[in-house]
Amino acid sequence: MQAIEVLKQLITYPSITPKECGIYAFIRGILQEFKVLEFHKNGVKNVFLYKDFCEREVKGENVESKKLESKRTKSTHLCFAGHIDVVPPGEGWESEPFVPLEKDGFIYGRGAQDMKGGVAAFISAIKEFVDSGARFNGILSVLLTSDEEGEAVFGTKHALNALKKLDLLPCVAVVAEPTCVEKFGDMIKVGRRGSINGKLIIQGKQGHAAYPSKCINPVELIAPVLSKIAGFDLDKGSTEFEPSKIVITDIRGGMEVVNVTPNALKIMFNVRNSTATSLEDLQGYLENLLKKIPHSLELKQSSKPFLTDTKNKIVTKMVEVLEAQNGFAPILSTSGGTSDARYFAEFGVGVVECGVCNDRIHSLNERVKISEVEALQKCFLELLRRF
Repeated sequence: MQAIEVLKQLITYPSITPKECGIYAFIRGILQEFKVLEFHKNGVKNVFLYKDFCEREVKGENVESKKLESKRTKSTHLCFAGHIDVVPPGEGWESEPFVPLEKDGFIYGRGAQDMKGGVAAFISAIKEFVDSGARFNGILSVLLTSDEEGEAVFGTKHALNALKKLDLLPCVAVVAEPTCVEKFGDMIKVGRRGSINGKLIIQGKQGHAAYPSKCINPVELIAPVLSKIAGFDLDKGSTEFEPSKIVITDIRGGMEVVNVTPNALKIMFNVRNSTATSLEDLQGYLENLLKKIPHSLELKQSSKPFLTDTKNKIVTKMVEVLEAQNGFAPILSTSGGTSDARYFAEFGVGVVECGVCNDRIHSLNERVKISEVEALQKCFLELLRRF
């Protein structure tokens, strides 16, 4: 099973979030030996395919179910995860975004890098592994969602909740997001920063600029402490994470005239926080800073930070495979935005992200290098053999 042929087929499905467009049926046709569970909610389709190698062996011995459960608890459950949904292609493509184009060593099409290339690589690797007759000590599974590029509320997290109730949570997981920078294998992700969105409103009293004593100017109220908000580092950072910085994204107030002071000033900001700083830490810092200033503060954690122990087997094996394949070890990074890997971490699953280069995601004429997809398939196949 060649990953490039799978990728070409995946691109033909216009699976703009949260559409699935029949991709799951195509994948089920490839992994026919795998059992299938579906977890659909609010228009989002999630599918879980799994094969329990130990279950087959134990059932063949005709033993009691208790022994089956006992053997399962001692085995491994490795899950490959990803999303099949893509962002809208937009206007201005040089080729049809949902018609794969092979040109100059690349495959062009929406989702080629993000992340149908990664999905094609692990589906093909799993198929090759199973068809070879190789054995796996436990459960091998695939979890796919159609809602990663959207709000991601009813996607991977919903599916993992369902799997927990069925006692089918993975022990470790690989999310095949595009992670490399300049060449395949130069970077994998072992963590991600969280994201906190904030809205701060400084209350004042509108008035004529000629009579400042009769006004309460919110700009003047915030000015003495603004430097302790804008660009402020809430922690010192660490080897794994950059400092958790308050980044102001918008400031507005007033009526765009020169002779009226504003009644209120709204400041919007974002913090990409590490595991060293929580939403509660941020709230405490700001409330203490603003305790003498009339204000309201709203904070929302849209994603939580996580860091996988670098001694976790999924990390050490992935590094081992990539180093043997490429001749150099990957950088272990926590850079970038968010991904569904954070949900695996919330459930206590050791997770790593490994994929192709990230230089054309969400862009016009998105493309992926053929050699990278082939190398990723080889990487995942070797991971299965060594795990």
